[in-house]
Amino acid sequence: MIQRELTQPSLKEWSAAVHALLDGRQTVLLRKGGIHEKRFSVAAPEFILFPTIAHSHAERVRPQHADLLDAAAQDSTEDAVVIRAGAKVVAAVEVNHPETIDELADLHIWTAESVKADRLDFRPKHRLTVLVVQVSPLRTPIQLARAPEFAGCKSWVDLPVQADWGPPVHDDAMLRDVAERVRTSVG
Repeated sequence: MIQRELTQPSLKEWSAAVHALLDGRQTVLLRKGGIHEKRFSVAAPEFILFPTIAHSHAERVRPQHADLLDAAAQDSTEDAVVIRAGAKVVAAVEVNHPETIDELADLHIWTAESVKADRLDFRPKHRLTVLVVQVSPLRTPIQLARAPEFAGCKSWVDLPVQADWGPPVHDDAMLRDVAERVRTSVG
């Protein structure tokens, strides 16, 4: 049993993506940083995933992954959030070849249009980072009342929780292969 610190760094991520990571459908996160950040940086090598949601997420998820949206919506409401997963960074690869980003489509749930508009074209002077992550479910999901300090367009938030991580969804060898593929495609 792996127990984590009382204050946990948490990366804000679409709730549907968190469910996809836990379901094994997704192994990467595509990050540029929030509006209030100069650029995205990995604040911690291990973190929990803070679920976010917006109505616009439905059209940004490929149809074969739309089944994730209903469960995901329940994890991020106006009143509360449910933390279900922790992640360990396997690789952080800066995208130097954005023209080949579509080669990674099977590693995430987002539409090509969403990747372009929400990640590549958003803040075009900033480079996109592909995070290859090893995700583990929490043995017991953590429910938190939504608080003002969680708000804002920022990537990271520290949460006053202790997380008990279960075994990872994917093993090290598989994720090393994914990392090598990401480096070869876009690095």
